[in-house]
Amino acid sequence: MALEKIVVVGAREHNLKNVDVDIPRDKLVVITGLSGSGKSSLAFDTIFAEGQRRYVESLSAYARQFLGQLDKPDVDYIEGLSPAVSIDQKGVSKNPRSTVGTVTEIYDYLRLLFARVGVPHCPQCQRRVSKQNADGIVQSVRKLPAGSRIMLIAPLVKDRKGEHKRLLADVRKSGFLRVIIDGEIHDVNEIVGNQDENDSDFVLDRHKNHNIYVVVDRLILPKTKEEDKQTLDEFLTRLTDSVETALRVGGGSLAVQFVEPGVQKILLDESLLFSEHFACAHCGISLPELEPRSFSFNSPHGACSDCQGLGHRLEVDENLVIPDKSLSIDNSAIDAMEWRSGPHRYKDNYVWQALKGTCEYYNIPTDKPISELTRNQLDILLYGNGNEDMLIPYVDRNGNNAVWKKNFEGVVGNLKRRYRETNSDYMRRKIESYMTQHDCNSCGGKRLRAEVLAVTIDGKNIVDITNWPVTSVMDWSNQLLSSGLNKRQIAIGRQILKEINTRLKFMIDVGLNYLTLARSTASLSGGEAQRIRLATQIGSQLTGVLYVLDEPSVGLHQRDNARLISTLKSMRDLGNTVLVVEHDEETIREADWVVDLGPGAGSNGGEVVAQGTTKDIIDSKRSLTGAYLSGRRCIEVPKLRREGNGDG
Repeated sequence: MALEKIVVVGAREHNLKNVDVDIPRDKLVVITGLSGSGKSSLAFDTIFAEGQRRYVESLSAYARQFLGQLDKPDVDYIEGLSPAVSIDQKGVSKNPRSTVGTVTEIYDYLRLLFARVGVPHCPQCQRRVSKQNADGIVQSVRKLPAGSRIMLIAPLVKDRKGEHKRLLADVRKSGFLRVIIDGEIHDVNEIVGNQDENDSDFVLDRHKNHNIYVVVDRLILPKTKEEDKQTLDEFLTRLTDSVETALRVGGGSLAVQFVEPGVQKILLDESLLFSEHFACAHCGISLPELEPRSFSFNSPHGACSDCQGLGHRLEVDENLVIPDKSLSIDNSAIDAMEWRSGPHRYKDNYVWQALKGTCEYYNIPTDKPISELTRNQLDILLYGNGNEDMLIPYVDRNGNNAVWKKNFEGVVGNLKRRYRETNSDYMRRKIESYMTQHDCNSCGGKRLRAEVLAVTIDGKNIVDITNWPVTSVMDWSNQLLSSGLNKRQIAIGRQILKEINTRLKFMIDVGLNYLTLARSTASLSGGEAQRIRLATQIGSQLTGVLYVLDEPSVGLHQRDNARLISTLKSMRDLGNTVLVVEHDEETIREADWVVDLGPGAGSNGGEVVAQGTTKDIIDSKRSLTGAYLSGRRCIEVPKLRREGNGDG
């Protein structure tokens, strides 16, 4: 028979005084009382700790070695425990790669959605990119207006310099008769010659970029109603063979060019481009096959290669290297590690001698304020002199005179190189004190590769979506389900969008509707972090779990409190025991069971003064909480309030 309650006997953790308490299972239970009365000691340090310890002990020895040994709480006996999950107010991960979207798993579903129904575009020309097999291309060509004169052309050279003699000779050897060079149609035999590739007067300028296409076939689209079936079948057979040949010659790409009789000049920008790869035939850019990992800034397949998916870069700030430009080099103007200048600091070290020698070589005064130096002089000090070697005398560590022949990398260049090469965390932190954070120049702070950002759904890329508040993402998702996707996309994306909506609703229910999915978890408050974890747990739809929460209403606007309580009840209704440490009156009144600790705090607390339903607590003469809930005691509103200064 399943146990109906959690029984705690003889709990003495911290200030608890041999506490005995029965807590009903599968209920919303509030533990309340004065601050310091032992609420957390009972909920977290006794009940949760023992539930967690027993679960870990049920695992194999191999698994336990990774989880560590948990101390047994000071309690005589506990029964009726379930696997326990603690949701406290400690901040979530400080990892810069962790965001609200990744923690709640909403971003994982967005990645899946964009990989399955996203529309790829060329990151340069923004043309839509799609891949088609030969049959699909034949069908697309067949749908062009009847009677149209077209050429099937295959790209050979895209914006590449050279004379391309051997390429044109190979075209002739393959049996093709015509090529299009820089928009003009040419007879292959005329431009290559009769014997070999060197006996023709036709020569391309090898210093200019050229575009060369081979004409695979010239066709007139039949008028279906007027042509007989045999003629139409012959046309489709010829078209299919020509498409397959063009794809083979063009490396998987071809173009359909409309032509007029007798016209030799072709406008290639008006061609219809087709490819059996994810590639832009116009720009010659190949795109990778779309996968969920393509949209992850934590994967090398999707992350910006310059910032590795962080969205920002640390750069040495010359204002931190030289904080006071009214000082001279001799008076310690440069304030960066061993570069700290001045006769009283590191006077004889290597970098100081290199700095002094460079100043002498370029006639940079060391006794004048930095503010009086020219920009060129300051750039040499900070960013070096390029690849120009200098002969600078210096004294080595043994006191011997020597000559230094080398270029000067500059103070900033030196710090950047050492930051890049060092394996010391201490050194990295030290150099970071002279750095400031800037958006990545390549991705503009968006974290992802350009080709990934060019994949859209309803005109929006995945970064656009994550920069919206949760409520806007919910509206967008609902709009996609109603009218924003075609039938194929709906068939694929419906279940994914439902999962996204479910998790978004949980976030809204716990009062986090204002957050964006791109928000870094390091910037969340303790209350926000706790409600993020709460929304994640609800989304997991677990049953038979003991959840222990620490004041989830803290920092929550009163209008959102009812939704939070509804969320806690939803967790309970799934078949879980929800144990909440709370002071909020509304939460206490809505609880199925209340445990009131007291009567005081610290050594004066640690006792169960009342437990039962809210009515039982109100009727208790010992319960301070009951006295306030019943109205027997209240916090008087002061008759006189201190006047403000008008700035609030």
